[in-house]
Amino acid sequence: MSSENRVQEARLHPAVEEAITKYGIAHEVLACDDELADTAVFCKHYGVSLEQAANTILVASKKVDPPKYAVCVALGTTRLDVNKTVRERLSVKRASFADAETTKELTGMLIGGVTAIGTENLPIYVDASVLAQKEVVMGGGNRTSKLLLDPNELTKLPNVEVIEGLAKAQD
Repeated sequence: MSSENRVQEARLHPAVEEAITKYGIAHEVLACDDELADTAVFCKHYGVSLEQAANTILVASKKVDPPKYAVCVALGTTRLDVNKTVRERLSVKRASFADAETTKELTGMLIGGVTAIGTENLPIYVDASVLAQKEVVMGGGNRTSKLLLDPNELTKLPNVEVIEGLAKAQD
């Protein structure tokens, strides 16, 4: 990523800033135009490879009482295995991507900026391929900032489980 895109003035979501401080997560803050926050558009505009993009997705199973949720992190070149691996981890029969309203309600973050950093009281599943990257770009908790970090920093968070095969290569 070019140095002009490494902007320290970009503001992270307050919960993200708090978690970074609390868990000592080394990172850089990158500014992002909110119209360019979605992964494919962001990567194309800012010159980041999809292999370097770590998407954070809230998965839900609302067919059980109480509903079960998990925050999942996978590379932009992969597809989260919701129907098998995530479903099995949650011990539910059905699971799907949470809608934008549920995501905002549980994480306080908007789609396009969601990150595992700063989420509370939810399991965090990280695909093992994410940790194989030298550095990744992920949401800053809002649509106007991103984080650049060594993905191993994610293991400093509570409730993190690194899972082989959480995501599959896209066809």
